[in-house]
Amino acid sequence: MTNDIDETRHWQGHEVNCKVCPHLPLTKTGGCRLMHACVKDRYARRIDRFFNWNPALANAYIAHPHFEVRALSAKHANIFLLPMLLNDAEETVRWNAARRLPKRYLLRLRNDPRREVRILVATLLDGEELVPMLSDQDYYVRLVVARRITPSLLGRLMHDEEAEVRRMVARRVPYDWLVTLANDPNASVRFEIAQRLSPESLTAPRGGANWCVHYEVAARIAAAELAGLIR
Repeated sequence: MTNDIDETRHWQGHEVNCKVCPHLPLTKTGGCRLMHACVKDRYARRIDRFFNWNPALANAYIAHPHFEVRALSAKHANIFLLPMLLNDAEETVRWNAARRLPKRYLLRLRNDPRREVRILVATLLDGEELVPMLSDQDYYVRLVVARRITPSLLGRLMHDEEAEVRRMVARRVPYDWLVTLANDPNASVRFEIAQRLSPESLTAPRGGANWCVHYEVAARIAAAELAGLIR
């Protein structure tokens, strides 16, 4: 049985024919190699290697019909040609274009239909630029936003439906807001609160039966307060 990795298949399915390729001269100079670096190949790794070896050729391929070629050429193409790719039908193309463009272009992708693109955008923006993403439908996008946004802007995520998001909020929210989260229904969130509150304020997160929260409280409050924890 033939191993696919040893095949030289064109991205349209037929066999790659170097003789009709416009880059045939590159075979003599080491610019491409069959089954290793080829822009016609269906394997993304070989396409990527072709552009790594020949970055000056990337501009000519950003409108190529095969999305892998467009996406990988975007890693090397002239940056002034990349804005047109932000409307590409394939998220991989939009992703590779976005990661190289100035922030003002990224703002257009905060509502991208693909979560992977929105996650990337969230990792590249800061402060108030992230505010529109606080209500993103995907919890992981909101988690990334909670990790990066200015703490004073975290208010809208304090009661997020996902515990992991609230847990991140508990780690970063301004201290004065902690008591508001002290009775969170999730033990992991209450644990984060218990770690941050001062000993004098540790009566608030005692609610619930989770032993980790009680242990954290007991380890930090004054000895005189321990009697209240004995059941």
